[in-house]
Amino acid sequence: SVFLSVELDRETFSCPICLDLLKDPVAIPCGHSYCKNCIKNHWDTEDEKRIYSCPQCRKSFIPRPELLKNTMLAALVEELKKTGLQAAPADLCYAGPEDVACDVCTERKLRAVKSCLFCLISYCEKHLQPHFDVAQFKKHKLVEPSEKLQENICSRHDEVMKMFCRTDQQCICILCSMDEHKGHDTVSAAAERTERQRELEGSRHNIQQRIQDREEDVKLLQQEVEAINGSADKAVEHSEKIFTQLIRLMEERRSDVKQQVRSQQETEVSRVKELQEKLEQEITELKRKDAELKKLSHTEDHNQFLHNYPSLSALSESTHSSSIKIRPQKYFEDVTAAVSELRDKLQDVLREKQTNVSLTETEVDVLLSQPEPKTRGDFLRYSCQITLDPNTANTWLLLSEGNRKATNMNQPQSYSSHPDRFTYWVQVMSRKSLTGRCYWEVKRTGREVSVAVTYKNIIRAGKKDECLFGFNDKSWRLDCSTNCYNFYYNKVKTPVSGPRSSRVGVYLDHSAGILSFYSVTGTMTLLHRVQTTFTQPLYAGLYVDDGASAKFCRLR
Repeated sequence: SVFLSVELDRETFSCPICLDLLKDPVAIPCGHSYCKNCIKNHWDTEDEKRIYSCPQCRKSFIPRPELLKNTMLAALVEELKKTGLQAAPADLCYAGPEDVACDVCTERKLRAVKSCLFCLISYCEKHLQPHFDVAQFKKHKLVEPSEKLQENICSRHDEVMKMFCRTDQQCICILCSMDEHKGHDTVSAAAERTERQRELEGSRHNIQQRIQDREEDVKLLQQEVEAINGSADKAVEHSEKIFTQLIRLMEERRSDVKQQVRSQQETEVSRVKELQEKLEQEITELKRKDAELKKLSHTEDHNQFLHNYPSLSALSESTHSSSIKIRPQKYFEDVTAAVSELRDKLQDVLREKQTNVSLTETEVDVLLSQPEPKTRGDFLRYSCQITLDPNTANTWLLLSEGNRKATNMNQPQSYSSHPDRFTYWVQVMSRKSLTGRCYWEVKRTGREVSVAVTYKNIIRAGKKDECLFGFNDKSWRLDCSTNCYNFYYNKVKTPVSGPRSSRVGVYLDHSAGILSFYSVTGTMTLLHRVQTTFTQPLYAGLYVDDGASAKFCRLR
């Protein structure tokens, strides 16, 4: 046979995984060969990673290669078996690229099964046997195979480092303890290990306890998520039903109003047309009578005239003008006004309910809340455009620039009377409420301007403190004058220090109860911060002194 003339090593035809002769040999794309079942089982363990590698060269393949039988190699292995080449003994496990090799083996090195910390050598099973048979070796410390045994040798004295210097926190040999570490706090490495092991166990216990606590927190948050989702689903389902009912009622009401208007229209038009026809008949009769009288007036025969006059002069009863009731041209405008009033009331109700929905919060809002902004760029992410409500403006304030600017004119403006208007204090409120996270900036000119936030139910009429921003429990106010800042809440004055600036930034996190005022120059400087609980939607407010003005800036 051709195979008999070639000297072959049985390991050449052994599977690198099972170390036995190849069974059903297959070659993978990198060129290495394995038993079909061995490489299949190896790749089965890598299924989760979806990356399949060669155990020898570690080359990776995506996707998983198809395993095809290497017929030439299979035939060669079968021929070798016939020539007496047998499988490698089970105990001859040779070291692979990732294994620790036996330091004693002189030819092809076997895989080490233990490393000796005293000898600083790694042994295969065969060369390790003296450590079990020889009494002197039995005292040696055997550990799992390690490639880092030389790290236990002192580079200065070439001795095993069995000591630990607590002063310098490093492993040393016995000679080091008598030399440069003389007088230091030294113990045996074993003793230090025992103490550190005890600390390690304590740390592990703490870590495991924290893991358990965090897992419980995760479970609670998951329950919270499920509760939120369930509640939201129910709310959406119920609100959909309610809004559907509301829409149906509105459709029915719209149909009723339309039908009533059309019915009334038909009745009124019929009445007017009936009267119109009656008048037209009377006009025709009167024209005929007028023609007869005209003819009679031209009769020359006196006797004939006197004979016919009594019968022609009598007039039929005329339609009295009082029966003609002329309706005003705006006959149906009361219907339009009623429907408009219904719309306004419904919008107010919906806005109020929407605000209540936005105020709903749960503990998870606090647990998962985002950090407070730091830079102006962070704040601008929450910027909102604010316009002022003319119905709230004191009569001395002139609103301009799309109701974003308020100026104290030192004389009354032509505002109509309104229950929302501040009658004494020169104040004005925003048109829309502020919830969630909001940021805005106010640019001021003049002697004194106050930037405020307030609940809607602040009292407007009169000059008592309960109407002035910052002098009640319904509003918060920062006074910005030429020389200083002062913060007011519920009549309590708090002096505030910070750089003077014509621009003040206000940051509101309604659900977190945070209200912050900033001096905006080249940087953001915190002037005053409030941490409280807001129970209602807030509105932006301005107090503008004589000759001063304040404007809500357009932010990008």
